[in-house]
Amino acid sequence: MTSEILVNIGPRESRAALLENGVLQEVFVERASRRGLVGNVYKGRVSRVLPGMQAAFVDAGLERTAFLHVDDIAAEHVALDAQRMVAGDPRPADGDGGEGVRAAVAPDIRRLVNAGDDIVVQVLKDPIGGKGARLTTFVSLPSRLLVFMPRGKGLGVSARIESEAERTRLRDALGAIVREGHPGGYIVRTAAEGATPEQLAADLAYLERLWAHVRDLSLRSRPGELIHADLALPLRMLRDELAPAVQRVLVDDATEHARMLQFARDFIPDAEARIELYAGARPIFDLHAVDEDINRALDRKVTLKSGGYLVIDQTESMTTIDVNTGGYVGYRNLEDTIFRTNLEAAVAIARQLRLRNLGGIIIIDFIDMEDEAHRRQVLEALQRALAGDRAQTQIASLSPLGLVEMTRKRTRDSLEHLLCQPCPTCEGRGFVRSVETVCQDIFREILRQARQFGSRELLILAQQDVVERLLGEDSPVLAELEALTGRPIRLQAESLYEVDQYDVVLV
Repeated sequence: MTSEILVNIGPRESRAALLENGVLQEVFVERASRRGLVGNVYKGRVSRVLPGMQAAFVDAGLERTAFLHVDDIAAEHVALDAQRMVAGDPRPADGDGGEGVRAAVAPDIRRLVNAGDDIVVQVLKDPIGGKGARLTTFVSLPSRLLVFMPRGKGLGVSARIESEAERTRLRDALGAIVREGHPGGYIVRTAAEGATPEQLAADLAYLERLWAHVRDLSLRSRPGELIHADLALPLRMLRDELAPAVQRVLVDDATEHARMLQFARDFIPDAEARIELYAGARPIFDLHAVDEDINRALDRKVTLKSGGYLVIDQTESMTTIDVNTGGYVGYRNLEDTIFRTNLEAAVAIARQLRLRNLGGIIIIDFIDMEDEAHRRQVLEALQRALAGDRAQTQIASLSPLGLVEMTRKRTRDSLEHLLCQPCPTCEGRGFVRSVETVCQDIFREILRQARQFGSRELLILAQQDVVERLLGEDSPVLAELEALTGRPIRLQAESLYEVDQYDVVLV
């Protein structure tokens, strides 16, 4: 598999696309008006402690107070001073799975924090919808090859490094360095596969310098101040996504290209040759039709090559995905048609989850299959397709009805929430009142107004489609209302009105 990264720099927006074999797999968007907060470290102040929820709300200088659960508070936490600092996290910031570092069982939150405490926190999840950011006091600092947890213990290796021999080599190489007296815990990231002991040592030294800087700032900062911000999107792409399989990184801005080259010289010297400045006449996202794929990823319906299709609906509580055969009729029998559609859908669903960055609870409604072997193969196909997803996923078994319950770790807004806003007409419901329903509302309002107030005539202001129905098939009803109220009824189309907007004016 060959991969490619495209980086597009706009006036107030940076975008990056990760392609595998020429097919768009993931999109990253960072806007100046709403940069992602995940990984940022703040000095906060506890505003409220909720024992019933075992949680606290923290004012970290963000737009909304942020949420801190007891599981995300270091047991040793106290109000900040020079001797007592919060730190290290057993969970890596980039989603790499690791082993060897575990958190203790959380005590009662009232023994850990109180309202008014100053506390160093790191953002685990961006604000999503109406929810504030989720925080942790287990600060973790990622570099290119390692994740450093200042108060953690032990060494972990990313679960995505599959070779047991390579895992052992990396653990031994890092262990030889850490035994020299370095504090904290470490996780070896996926990008470290094939790294030399010298490279690991250089990353470790960088992280120790960074932590010393963060610790010093945390002691001097005031509550609500940013202590440490994660890298900007283009540099994060180099740090987190520049795997050996990535053949090249194309960036369309000379200034950012120079910055990325300098970052590569400092931290990834062997990758410098793969970072290229794109100077083509066509926009960079026109390559491989990336913008077209992004636009399609905002649609509910996803067409499969066979003729089947998916319908994806994202709600606040969960995402549902419905699989349909559509125009696919198969070649053998109904069971075979359903099985092949579900197999194709499983691969497409895995890609859509990454592309749309869908997270939380996900319910997949595969087409019902009678054959147990077919159900098992579809579930295995979904698991294989999700293997390349950096976000943590958990899949429950496939039910006889074809339903799969799964979760995908969510740390930032989905593509839809990032690029779209609720429809001002339907307010996000996905539907509006029909023309016929609005006409019935108008009839009732005419009667109500006529009974309560006197006037020479009634003027109806409404959207064009509504007016056309009132003049057409509902014209006999208007005639009856004119006779009943004893007043003429006049209609006026308003181009700025929505379908369900109207006014009955007494003249």
